[in-house]
Amino acid sequence: MKRRQMVWISYAVFLSIVALSILGWLRPRKPHSVPILVHCAAGLRMPVEDLARQFETETGVPVQLQFGGSQQLLAAIVTAKRGDLFIPGDDSYLAKAEVAETIPLAQMDVVVVVRKGNPLKVATLADLMQPAVRVALPDADSAATGKLARTALGAQWEPLLKKAIVTKPTVNEIANDIKLGSADAGIVFDAVASQYAELEIVPFPELATAKANVAAGVLAVSTHPTDALRFARFLAATDRGAKVFKAHGYKPTGREAWALTPELKLFAGAMLRPAIEKTLADFQQREGVKIVTVYNGCGILVGQMKTGEKPDAYFACETSFMKDVKDLFLDAQDISTNQLVILVPKENPFRIKTLRDLGKPGVRLGVGHEKQCALGALTKTTLLQDGTYDAVQKNIAVQSPTGDLLVNQLRTGSLDAVVAYVSNAVGSGDKLTAIAVDLPCAIAAQPLAASRETAYPDTARRLVEALKSADSRKRFEAQGFHWAR
Repeated sequence: MKRRQMVWISYAVFLSIVALSILGWLRPRKPHSVPILVHCAAGLRMPVEDLARQFETETGVPVQLQFGGSQQLLAAIVTAKRGDLFIPGDDSYLAKAEVAETIPLAQMDVVVVVRKGNPLKVATLADLMQPAVRVALPDADSAATGKLARTALGAQWEPLLKKAIVTKPTVNEIANDIKLGSADAGIVFDAVASQYAELEIVPFPELATAKANVAAGVLAVSTHPTDALRFARFLAATDRGAKVFKAHGYKPTGREAWALTPELKLFAGAMLRPAIEKTLADFQQREGVKIVTVYNGCGILVGQMKTGEKPDAYFACETSFMKDVKDLFLDAQDISTNQLVILVPKENPFRIKTLRDLGKPGVRLGVGHEKQCALGALTKTTLLQDGTYDAVQKNIAVQSPTGDLLVNQLRTGSLDAVVAYVSNAVGSGDKLTAIAVDLPCAIAAQPLAASRETAYPDTARRLVEALKSADSRKRFEAQGFHWAR
């Protein structure tokens, strides 16, 4: 009996171990990750510390915080070339730190603070110069507050600096000095002042222009840019970081809700696909986002947008197709240009050399559909200006929404000639000959714009910047485009 009981007990223990193992295997695990190193201005300590802990809990990515004065942090970054994210007290420091991306977080005002009740009745700059008022100032060479105050006060800064009893590298130290009674007045950020019940802000019109724009910059030396970008987006998110910044007295400027993997939709003319695919793939991997790309003739894409579809960005093959939906997008920028060419087989049996030759008897011609794509509209305009439109019309055998489809039919022998873009001919030099159409109207510019209504305006802005980058330019030029920037 005892032996049977022991067998059943052993069997039950075994089943329990298996069950616990299965449950452990099924339980979602937080991704293992090394810490991202964040260099952060001391004046931002409270909200950033809170948000770092929240971010770690939600994503499993640990955050290592290094606090100090903005200039002190910048010097450490430049010297050591270590770190993933830099959050100075003002975004002017980011330009010197070699950052790859910037994400706006909040704004702060530079203000004068005194002890609660303002016992020395400080009201003007002249009052700060009184012998009885002990003034503490931020170091203009190490703290963003001091740098901004020095600029705003101009010639009045040096006399005040000489009169000050102490300068400190961070605003937190100044606030603590006044709280403890070591100083009577000082210059700090309004958000920092709001964190001390013992302090009171005194309005100084001379400091009205001293405002800090706080942004997080992903350092070019970052070894974990995707995690760094995610933390930066978390800090800016309207439903995450913005709430915490506001609770601590900052004015948040983030415009996006938090998503671990935001999804952007890009509408792009089909002829742009070979030039942008690698840039889009790199952007997705680095940013930790998903891009749903819809390639088609621009006339078709415009029709979809006019019936209610709203992409986050639009890359058009020609300016007129951007103008048709300009109300949906922010200011468009021309990124590249592409030229019309006549493509014929290497042997060129019809001896085609000009647009007029496309009207020769027996030529099976392929052109873009004039209402479905920029290629077709531009081809029609060019033929009309060249005076060959009517002569060529009788030979048009195929109208296609994309140039690639025309090239494929030409390569298989279904057509004798096509009018396409020079970019459509890249990679076909072994079988096809490209004849340039040397008319001013035969060149199309490709504009790019982000949506006015995207849920991810800052991410869409960075996508636009990626498509304007030096790496993007190389890819466009390799595909036969000319860079328009």
